[in-house]
Amino acid sequence: MSQNAELAPYACDPALSRGRRYAQPPAPTRSEFQRDRDRIVHSTAFRRLVYKTQVFLNHEGDLFRTRLTHSLEVAQLGRSIARSLRLNEDLVETVCLAHDLGHTPFGHAGQDALNECMQDYGGFEHNLQSLRVVDTLEERYPDYNGINLTFETREGILKHCSRRNAELMEQREPGGVGERFLRGWQPSLEAQLCNLADEIAYNAHDVDDGVRSGLISIEQLCAVPLFERYRQQALAADASLHAPAEQRRLLNETIRRMLSDQVYDVIDATTAALTEHTPCSVDDVRRAPALVGFSAPMRAESLALKQFLFRELYRHPQVTETMGLAQRVVRELFDVYFQSPHELPAAQATDAQRGDTLKRARVVSDFIAGMTDRYAGREHERLTGQRLLNP
Repeated sequence: MSQNAELAPYACDPALSRGRRYAQPPAPTRSEFQRDRDRIVHSTAFRRLVYKTQVFLNHEGDLFRTRLTHSLEVAQLGRSIARSLRLNEDLVETVCLAHDLGHTPFGHAGQDALNECMQDYGGFEHNLQSLRVVDTLEERYPDYNGINLTFETREGILKHCSRRNAELMEQREPGGVGERFLRGWQPSLEAQLCNLADEIAYNAHDVDDGVRSGLISIEQLCAVPLFERYRQQALAADASLHAPAEQRRLLNETIRRMLSDQVYDVIDATTAALTEHTPCSVDDVRRAPALVGFSAPMRAESLALKQFLFRELYRHPQVTETMGLAQRVVRELFDVYFQSPHELPAAQATDAQRGDTLKRARVVSDFIAGMTDRYAGREHERLTGQRLLNP
Protein backbone atom coordinates (compact mmCIF):
# COMPACT_ATOMS: atom_id res chain seq x y z
CA MET A 1 0.00 0.00 0.00
CA SER A 2 1.37 3.46 -0.89
CA GLN A 3 1.85 6.06 1.77
CA ASN A 4 -0.73 8.29 0.06
CA ALA A 5 -3.38 5.63 0.70
CA GLU A 6 -2.45 5.65 4.37
CA LEU A 7 -2.56 9.44 4.79
CA ALA A 8 -5.24 11.06 6.91
CA PRO A 9 -7.62 13.36 4.99
CA TYR A 10 -6.07 16.40 6.70
CA ALA A 11 -2.52 15.45 5.70
CA CYS A 12 -0.73 16.99 2.73
CA ASP A 13 -1.00 14.74 -0.30
CA PRO A 14 1.79 15.40 -2.86
CA ALA A 15 -0.66 14.57 -5.64
CA LEU A 16 -2.73 17.56 -4.50
CA SER A 17 0.18 19.95 -4.01
CA ARG A 18 -0.34 23.60 -4.87
CA GLY A 19 2.71 23.18 -7.06
CA ARG A 20 5.93 24.99 -7.78
CA ARG A 21 6.55 28.53 -8.89
CA TYR A 22 8.05 27.12 -12.10
CA ALA A 23 5.99 24.20 -13.42
CA GLN A 24 7.81 20.93 -13.97
CA PRO A 25 6.67 17.49 -15.15
CA PRO A 26 6.34 14.88 -12.39
CA ALA A 27 9.22 12.57 -11.58
CA PRO A 28 8.71 8.91 -12.54
CA THR A 29 9.75 7.41 -9.19
CA ARG A 30 9.47 10.15 -6.55
CA SER A 31 6.66 12.22 -5.09
CA GLU A 32 6.86 16.00 -5.19
CA PHE A 33 7.87 16.18 -1.53
CA GLN A 34 10.56 13.53 -2.02
CA ARG A 35 11.96 15.65 -4.82
CA ASP A 36 11.99 18.66 -2.50
CA ARG A 37 13.87 16.67 0.15
CA ASP A 38 16.48 15.55 -2.36
CA ARG A 39 17.00 19.09 -3.63
CA ILE A 40 17.55 20.32 -0.09
CA VAL A 41 20.02 17.57 0.78
CA HIS A 42 22.04 18.36 -2.36
CA SER A 43 22.01 22.13 -1.77
CA THR A 44 25.10 24.12 -0.86
CA ALA A 45 23.29 25.71 2.10
CA PHE A 46 22.56 22.30 3.60
CA ARG A 47 26.20 21.25 3.47
CA ARG A 48 27.25 24.46 5.20
CA LEU A 49 25.14 23.61 8.23
CA VAL A 50 27.80 21.15 9.39
CA TYR A 51 30.03 24.12 10.27
CA LYS A 52 27.38 26.39 11.79
CA THR A 53 26.85 26.83 15.52
CA GLN A 54 23.97 25.36 17.47
CA VAL A 55 25.02 26.53 20.95
CA PHE A 56 28.78 25.95 20.98
CA LEU A 57 31.05 27.22 18.22
CA ASN A 58 32.07 24.52 15.80
CA HIS A 59 35.71 24.49 16.87
CA GLU A 60 34.93 24.13 20.59
CA GLY A 61 34.39 20.37 20.47
CA ASP A 62 33.92 17.61 17.93
CA LEU A 63 30.84 16.11 19.60
CA PHE A 64 28.67 19.19 20.12
CA ARG A 65 25.65 19.58 17.88
CA THR A 66 25.87 21.73 14.79
CA ARG A 67 22.98 23.06 12.73
CA LEU A 68 23.29 19.99 10.51
CA THR A 69 23.13 17.37 13.25
CA HIS A 70 20.34 19.37 14.91
CA SER A 71 18.35 19.31 11.65
CA LEU A 72 18.83 15.54 11.35
CA GLU A 73 17.57 15.00 14.90
CA VAL A 74 14.56 17.21 14.24
CA ALA A 75 13.78 15.22 11.09
CA GLN A 76 14.01 11.91 12.96
CA LEU A 77 11.61 13.08 15.66
CA GLY A 78 9.27 14.61 13.12
CA ARG A 79 9.02 11.46 11.03
CA SER A 80 8.36 9.29 14.08
CA ILE A 81 5.43 11.45 15.16
CA ALA A 82 4.12 11.95 11.62
CA ARG A 83 3.74 8.21 11.06
CA SER A 84 1.58 7.80 14.16
CA LEU A 85 -0.62 10.76 13.14
CA ARG A 86 -0.87 9.58 9.50
CA LEU A 87 0.73 12.78 8.25
CA ASN A 88 3.03 12.99 5.26
CA GLU A 89 6.43 11.80 6.52
CA ASP A 90 8.29 12.98 3.42
CA LEU A 91 7.01 16.54 3.80
CA VAL A 92 7.81 16.55 7.52
CA GLU A 93 11.34 15.34 6.86
CA THR A 94 11.80 17.89 4.08
CA VAL A 95 10.76 20.88 6.17
CA CYS A 96 12.79 19.70 9.16
CA LEU A 97 15.93 19.40 7.05
CA ALA A 98 15.39 22.86 5.54
CA HIS A 99 14.21 24.86 8.53
CA ASP A 100 17.64 26.29 9.44
CA LEU A 101 19.12 26.82 5.96
CA GLY A 102 19.06 30.59 6.45
CA HIS A 103 20.71 30.63 9.85
CA THR A 104 23.79 32.79 10.21
CA PRO A 105 27.17 31.69 11.53
CA PHE A 106 27.41 31.72 15.33
CA GLY A 107 23.78 30.77 15.96
CA HIS A 108 21.32 33.25 17.42
CA ALA A 109 24.14 35.61 18.37
CA GLY A 110 25.07 35.97 14.70
CA GLN A 111 21.43 36.41 13.74
CA ASP A 112 20.93 39.19 16.30
CA ALA A 113 24.07 40.99 15.15
CA LEU A 114 23.10 40.78 11.47
CA ASN A 115 19.58 41.99 12.23
CA GLU A 116 21.11 44.97 14.04
CA CYS A 117 23.28 45.74 11.01
CA MET A 118 20.24 45.51 8.72
CA GLN A 119 17.87 47.67 10.78
CA ASP A 120 17.88 50.48 8.21
CA TYR A 121 17.52 48.03 5.32
CA GLY A 122 14.55 45.85 6.25
CA GLY A 123 16.11 43.79 9.05
CA PHE A 124 17.10 40.14 9.03
CA GLU A 125 14.86 37.16 9.90
CA HIS A 126 16.49 33.74 9.70
CA ASN A 127 13.21 32.02 8.76
CA LEU A 128 12.69 34.44 5.92
CA GLN A 129 16.32 33.93 4.95
CA SER A 130 15.77 30.17 4.80
CA LEU A 131 13.00 30.79 2.29
CA ARG A 132 15.23 33.25 0.42
CA VAL A 133 17.92 30.55 0.17
CA VAL A 134 15.63 28.02 -1.51
CA ASP A 135 13.75 30.62 -3.60
CA THR A 136 16.61 32.80 -4.77
CA LEU A 137 20.14 32.23 -3.51
CA GLU A 138 20.81 28.63 -4.51
CA GLU A 139 22.10 28.50 -8.09
CA ARG A 140 21.63 24.97 -9.40
CA TYR A 141 19.43 25.27 -12.47
CA PRO A 142 19.92 27.16 -15.76
CA ASP A 143 16.38 28.51 -16.06
CA TYR A 144 15.77 30.08 -12.63
CA ASN A 145 17.30 30.95 -9.30
CA GLY A 146 16.57 28.84 -6.22
CA ILE A 147 15.64 25.17 -6.16
CA ASN A 148 11.95 25.57 -7.03
CA LEU A 149 10.30 23.80 -4.10
CA THR A 150 6.59 23.10 -3.68
CA PHE A 151 4.28 25.53 -1.93
CA GLU A 152 3.83 23.13 0.99
CA THR A 153 7.56 22.88 1.68
CA ARG A 154 8.04 26.63 1.35
CA GLU A 155 5.09 27.22 3.68
CA GLY A 156 6.67 24.98 6.29
CA ILE A 157 10.08 26.64 6.04
CA LEU A 158 8.59 30.07 6.79
CA LYS A 159 7.90 29.47 10.46
CA HIS A 160 7.84 33.16 11.48
CA CYS A 161 7.36 36.32 9.44
CA SER A 162 6.77 39.95 10.40
CA ARG A 163 3.61 41.56 9.06
CA ARG A 164 5.65 44.01 7.02
CA ASN A 165 7.53 41.22 5.28
CA ALA A 166 4.33 39.22 4.82
CA GLU A 167 2.76 42.21 3.06
CA LEU A 168 5.75 42.54 0.76
CA MET A 169 5.61 38.84 -0.03
CA GLU A 170 1.89 39.00 -0.73
CA GLN A 171 2.49 41.81 -3.22
CA ARG A 172 5.07 39.73 -5.08
CA GLU A 173 3.20 36.41 -4.75
CA PRO A 174 -0.55 36.92 -4.17
CA GLY A 175 -2.02 34.00 -2.24
CA GLY A 176 1.45 32.64 -1.59
CA VAL A 177 3.27 31.64 1.56
CA GLY A 178 2.95 35.10 3.13
CA GLU A 179 -0.87 35.10 3.05
CA ARG A 180 -1.40 33.08 6.23
CA PHE A 181 0.44 35.65 8.35
CA LEU A 182 -1.97 38.34 7.16
CA ARG A 183 -5.09 36.22 7.63
CA GLY A 184 -4.14 34.59 10.91
CA TRP A 185 -4.19 31.09 9.41
CA GLN A 186 -2.12 28.10 10.49
CA PRO A 187 0.31 26.19 8.27
CA SER A 188 -0.20 22.52 7.46
CA LEU A 189 -0.08 19.94 10.24
CA GLU A 190 3.26 18.80 8.82
CA ALA A 191 4.67 22.30 9.26
CA GLN A 192 3.21 22.59 12.75
CA LEU A 193 4.81 19.28 13.65
CA CYS A 194 8.23 20.45 12.42
CA ASN A 195 8.02 23.50 14.67
CA LEU A 196 7.37 21.34 17.73
CA ALA A 197 9.94 18.70 16.78
CA ASP A 198 12.49 21.51 16.58
CA GLU A 199 11.70 22.53 20.16
CA ILE A 200 11.77 18.97 21.49
CA ALA A 201 15.10 18.27 19.80
CA TYR A 202 16.96 21.37 20.92
CA ASN A 203 15.77 21.14 24.53
CA ALA A 204 17.06 17.55 24.72
CA HIS A 205 20.33 17.93 22.90
CA ASP A 206 21.18 21.23 24.58
CA VAL A 207 20.89 19.41 27.91
CA ASP A 208 23.31 16.78 26.57
CA ASP A 209 25.76 19.31 25.12
CA GLY A 210 25.50 21.53 28.18
CA VAL A 211 26.47 18.71 30.55
CA ARG A 212 29.19 17.48 28.17
CA SER A 213 30.66 21.00 28.10
CA GLY A 214 30.74 21.20 31.91
CA LEU A 215 28.72 24.42 31.93
CA ILE A 216 25.71 22.76 33.56
CA SER A 217 25.56 19.65 35.74
CA ILE A 218 23.17 16.80 36.37
CA GLU A 219 22.88 18.12 39.92
CA GLN A 220 21.59 21.46 38.62
CA LEU A 221 19.16 19.70 36.30
CA CYS A 222 17.65 17.83 39.24
CA ALA A 223 15.80 21.06 40.02
CA VAL A 224 13.97 20.84 36.65
CA PRO A 225 10.85 18.66 37.13
CA LEU A 226 10.80 17.32 33.57
CA PHE A 227 14.40 16.12 33.79
CA GLU A 228 14.25 14.88 37.37
CA ARG A 229 11.19 12.70 36.79
CA TYR A 230 12.95 10.71 34.08
CA ARG A 231 16.23 10.61 35.98
CA GLN A 232 14.43 8.96 38.89
CA GLN A 233 12.76 6.51 36.51
CA ALA A 234 16.14 5.60 35.03
CA LEU A 235 17.68 5.05 38.48
CA ALA A 236 14.74 2.92 39.59
CA ALA A 237 15.01 0.76 36.48
CA ASP A 238 18.76 0.14 36.80
CA ALA A 239 20.56 0.54 40.13
CA SER A 240 23.98 0.49 38.43
CA LEU A 241 23.29 4.02 37.16
CA HIS A 242 23.86 5.36 40.70
CA ALA A 243 27.60 4.78 40.27
CA PRO A 244 29.66 7.92 39.59
CA ALA A 245 31.31 6.18 36.63
CA GLU A 246 27.89 5.66 35.00
CA GLN A 247 26.75 9.28 34.92
CA ARG A 248 27.06 9.52 31.13
CA ARG A 249 24.78 6.48 30.78
CA LEU A 250 22.40 7.97 33.33
CA LEU A 251 22.22 11.22 31.37
CA ASN A 252 21.62 9.38 28.10
CA GLU A 253 18.90 7.20 29.62
CA THR A 254 17.20 10.21 31.21
CA ILE A 255 17.15 12.10 27.92
CA ARG A 256 15.92 9.02 26.04
CA ARG A 257 13.00 8.60 28.42
CA MET A 258 12.21 12.31 28.30
CA LEU A 259 12.20 12.35 24.50
CA SER A 260 10.06 9.22 24.31
CA ASP A 261 7.39 10.54 26.65
CA GLN A 262 7.31 13.91 24.89
CA VAL A 263 6.72 12.16 21.58
CA TYR A 264 3.83 10.13 23.01
CA ASP A 265 2.44 13.25 24.67
CA VAL A 266 2.41 15.11 21.34
CA ILE A 267 0.70 12.19 19.61
CA ASP A 268 -2.00 11.95 22.30
CA ALA A 269 -2.59 15.71 22.62
CA THR A 270 -2.69 16.23 18.86
CA THR A 271 -5.05 13.29 18.37
CA ALA A 272 -7.38 14.82 20.96
CA ALA A 273 -7.24 18.22 19.19
CA LEU A 274 -7.99 16.60 15.84
CA THR A 275 -10.96 14.77 17.36
CA GLU A 276 -12.28 18.02 18.81
CA HIS A 277 -11.92 20.14 15.66
CA THR A 278 -12.51 17.37 13.06
CA PRO A 279 -10.64 18.86 10.10
CA CYS A 280 -11.45 17.07 6.87
CA SER A 281 -8.86 18.73 4.64
CA VAL A 282 -5.64 20.74 4.66
CA ASP A 283 -7.69 23.91 4.20
CA ASP A 284 -9.68 23.03 7.34
CA VAL A 285 -6.38 22.73 9.21
CA ARG A 286 -5.24 26.15 8.04
CA ARG A 287 -8.40 27.80 9.35
CA ALA A 288 -8.45 25.95 12.68
CA PRO A 289 -6.40 26.82 15.77
CA ALA A 290 -2.96 25.25 16.03
CA LEU A 291 -3.62 21.53 16.41
CA VAL A 292 -0.18 20.00 16.93
CA GLY A 293 1.07 20.47 20.47
CA PHE A 294 1.81 19.19 23.95
CA SER A 295 -0.75 18.56 26.65
CA ALA A 296 -0.98 21.47 29.08
CA PRO A 297 1.13 19.77 31.80
CA MET A 298 3.88 18.79 29.34
CA ARG A 299 3.85 22.27 27.83
CA ALA A 300 4.43 23.80 31.25
CA GLU A 301 7.27 21.39 32.05
CA SER A 302 8.89 21.90 28.66
CA LEU A 303 8.75 25.66 29.20
CA ALA A 304 10.42 25.27 32.60
CA LEU A 305 13.25 23.30 30.99
CA LYS A 306 13.63 25.92 28.30
CA GLN A 307 13.82 28.67 30.92
CA PHE A 308 16.46 26.71 32.83
CA LEU A 309 18.58 26.33 29.69
CA PHE A 310 18.22 30.00 28.84
CA ARG A 311 19.30 31.06 32.31
CA GLU A 312 22.02 28.51 33.05
CA LEU A 313 23.42 27.60 29.61
CA TYR A 314 22.63 30.18 26.93
CA ARG A 315 23.43 33.02 29.34
CA HIS A 316 26.39 31.29 30.97
CA PRO A 317 29.31 33.77 31.14
CA GLN A 318 31.53 31.50 29.03
CA VAL A 319 28.90 31.28 26.29
CA THR A 320 28.04 35.00 26.34
CA GLU A 321 31.72 35.98 26.20
CA THR A 322 32.29 33.88 23.10
CA MET A 323 29.04 35.01 21.52
CA GLY A 324 29.95 38.64 22.18
CA LEU A 325 33.11 38.13 20.14
CA ALA A 326 31.11 36.35 17.44
CA GLN A 327 28.70 39.29 17.20
CA ARG A 328 31.63 41.63 16.83
CA VAL A 329 32.91 39.50 13.94
CA VAL A 330 29.54 39.76 12.17
CA ARG A 331 29.17 43.51 12.73
CA GLU A 332 32.69 44.29 11.57
CA LEU A 333 32.37 42.03 8.52
CA PHE A 334 29.18 43.86 7.57
CA ASP A 335 30.82 47.27 7.96
CA VAL A 336 33.86 46.35 5.87
CA TYR A 337 31.89 44.73 3.05
CA PHE A 338 29.34 47.53 2.97
CA GLN A 339 31.98 50.26 2.83
CA SER A 340 34.32 48.29 0.55
CA PRO A 341 32.22 45.92 -1.58
CA HIS A 342 35.26 45.08 -3.72
CA GLU A 343 36.36 42.89 -0.77
CA LEU A 344 33.47 40.55 -1.56
CA PRO A 345 33.94 37.67 -4.01
CA ALA A 346 33.64 38.83 -7.61
CA ALA A 347 29.99 37.89 -8.22
CA GLN A 348 28.76 39.46 -4.98
CA ALA A 349 30.97 42.52 -5.47
CA THR A 350 29.41 43.12 -8.88
CA ASP A 351 25.88 42.77 -7.48
CA ALA A 352 26.63 45.02 -4.51
CA GLN A 353 27.92 47.81 -6.73
CA ARG A 354 25.08 47.68 -9.23
CA GLY A 355 22.29 49.01 -7.04
CA ASP A 356 21.52 51.44 -4.26
CA THR A 357 22.50 51.09 -0.59
CA LEU A 358 19.48 48.83 0.08
CA LYS A 359 20.62 46.43 -2.62
CA ARG A 360 24.19 46.55 -1.34
CA ALA A 361 23.13 45.83 2.23
CA ARG A 362 21.07 42.82 1.16
CA VAL A 363 23.93 41.38 -0.89
CA VAL A 364 26.27 41.78 2.08
CA SER A 365 23.69 40.27 4.44
CA ASP A 366 23.13 37.27 2.15
CA PHE A 367 26.87 36.65 1.92
CA ILE A 368 27.45 36.83 5.67
CA ALA A 369 24.37 34.71 6.47
CA GLY A 370 25.72 31.98 4.21
CA MET A 371 29.08 31.83 5.96
CA THR A 372 30.18 28.99 8.21
CA ASP A 373 31.62 29.85 11.61
CA ARG A 374 35.19 29.19 10.59
CA TYR A 375 34.96 31.02 7.28
CA ALA A 376 33.53 34.07 9.02
CA GLY A 377 36.40 34.00 11.50
CA ARG A 378 38.99 33.69 8.73
CA GLU A 379 37.45 36.47 6.67
CA HIS A 380 37.33 38.75 9.69
CA GLU A 381 41.00 38.08 10.37
CA ARG A 382 41.88 38.73 6.72
CA LEU A 383 40.03 42.04 6.64
CA THR A 384 40.89 43.38 10.07
CA GLY A 385 44.12 41.64 11.02
CA GLN A 386 42.51 40.49 14.30
CA ARG A 387 41.90 36.92 15.42
CA LEU A 388 38.93 37.12 17.78
CA LEU A 389 38.01 33.44 17.70
CA ASN A 390 40.26 30.41 17.78
CA PRO A 391 40.38 28.38 14.53
